Amino acid sequence: MSTNHCCTITTCDHLYKVFALRDSLVKYDNGILLHVLVVNNNNPEPSANNIKFYTLASLNSDTTAKSIMAKYKKDKLRWSLKPSFLKLLLGLEDITKVIYLDNDLFFYNDYGFLFSYLDDHGFLFTPHYYDRSPDYHQNWLEANFRAGLFNAGFVGVNRSAANTLEWWAECCLYCCKKSAFRGTFDDQKYLDLIPVMREDAMILRHQGCNVAEWNRFLCKREIVNGQVMINGIWPVVFIHFNVSSIREIIDGTEPLLTDYFNQYVAALKNYKPDLQSQHMYHPVTAVDAIKYAVWKFLTSRGI
Repeated sequence: MSTNHCCTITTCDHLYKVFALRDSLVKYDNGILLHVLVVNNNNPEPSANNIKFYTLASLNSDTTAKSIMAKYKKDKLRWSLKPSFLKLLLGLEDITKVIYLDNDLFFYNDYGFLFSYLDDHGFLFTPHYYDRSPDYHQNWLEANFRAGLFNAGFVGVNRSAANTLEWWAECCLYCCKKSAFRGTFDDQKYLDLIPVMREDAMILRHQGCNVAEWNRFLCKREIVNGQVMINGIWPVVFIHFNVSSIREIIDGTEPLLTDYFNQYVAALKNYKPDLQSQHMYHPVTAVDAIKYAVWKFLTSRGI
């Protein structure tokens, strides 16, 4: 049986999330290999079960990646290096397909079918499933066009994707910033073009994949026969525990995800025993509140 490969990009202070992610993957595939690029450590991390570590030096032979490393730091560096790291891995002899995962994902069900899709599809995406009604929650309707249709926290590729990954890397080098005026959203909004560019790009319709705060309106959490199902059909495969998702769970907006979150926190504490769940998110910032108030004012005036 061939080995399945996933990858993520992280900093040293978030390695505890990487190990928890690894544990959730291994539960359903004990042969999985998670490739981890650590962007702020020039010395490779010690070997670990089901994990292979890389440093930025691994990308020194990639001209675009070197330019990205010269241009960006911190978050922008991690985001912009996704396509280059994926391309590097696909160039290795034993890897024909690989799935990029943000390090704040956690798996709760078998995910082997995701790799099966990559037999015939060069790219695999999960839609944000932002609400799209023009009658209510219109801020989410507009987010589809502002932040992008697909979430860049999950991207699956096979070897046929190499040239498109280089294009994505060059786009990230050109501009990695949130700018509604320019039509960009960090590394993410460029993904909208790939299904136009490639007939073999696949949009994943399994709504139990990449469950997050942003899709709670369209991907309703329901109890069916004692199990949480999405829209009564889809079991939860993996959840994206970004800051907003965690805040909504702790605040009680997402009660059906509480048990999943508790499992996630327990896994994190295996590698960070002093972790406090209340420190894993922050309240809505004053800036965000002002932005939303301005948006409400403008839309109420038909602007």
